[in-house]
Amino acid sequence: MIRSMTGFGLSKSLKKDSEVFIEIKGVNHRFLEVSIKPNDLGNELDQYIRNSITKSVNRGKVDVRVKLKSAAQTNYVIDALLIKKLENTLKKNTSLKNKISFSDIKDVPGIFNAEVTHKLNISTVKQEFNNALKDFLDSRSKEGIKIKKTLKKKILKSESLIKNISNSCNKNLEKRMSLFKSKVSKFTQGYDESRINQEITLLALKQDVSEELDRILFHVNSLKKEINKKDCSGKKIDFILQEFFREANTLTVKLDNPSMMNKAIDVKILIEEMREQTQNVE
Repeated sequence: MIRSMTGFGLSKSLKKDSEVFIEIKGVNHRFLEVSIKPNDLGNELDQYIRNSITKSVNRGKVDVRVKLKSAAQTNYVIDALLIKKLENTLKKNTSLKNKISFSDIKDVPGIFNAEVTHKLNISTVKQEFNNALKDFLDSRSKEGIKIKKTLKKKILKSESLIKNISNSCNKNLEKRMSLFKSKVSKFTQGYDESRINQEITLLALKQDVSEELDRILFHVNSLKKEINKKDCSGKKIDFILQEFFREANTLTVKLDNPSMMNKAIDVKILIEEMREQTQNVE
């Protein structure tokens, strides 16, 4: 099954005292790279998100954006020890006799602090992340189905062109040998006919492309097998297409018939189009 590296997932939870919004985007990349924003979610959530993505995704750049809102709780803290030290210091250095009031200490650094905390429901965040991840993976699978359909169409076109070239080459081989023999016979009267036929055959075989066609059909079959696998690999498809293109290029060089050369060029164009599609396969 082909899966695209491009995908999008979204999930959100809205309650009276909290809001969870999670968005996941994916694009193509040589390896797996996970980015989480903001980066202060805490170790538990960060590891949970990274582990979940690593188990589900093999390749691609995955960006996770998290927005959290929750009810705030404010706690006020007064450092009694610092107040005592402040009182002692004032007694030693001034004639202050009155007791220290709150208005005296509220602006002194370190004595009075207001701590604001947000109550975060981690289980809710994990649940919404899982929903977003499922949505993300489903979108990658849907894109993969589209890519697979496109590749199949181009493979069928390539096969049709290759078979056409192969049939034409088989028909033209005998014609080419007969033409060579006719031309050579004008200049070789009195020479050994068997030797001439041997040289003509070797000359014709130099332009024979049956080996290239066989290798191309092998790559086509390998490509069809790979895109139908359950765990299809984008890297392997790209490698097969590289070899496919190399043989198609050799075929184009060796062909001497303009019509067949144009068909071979069309095959190369189809391979390049398939490689563009493959850049997005996981």
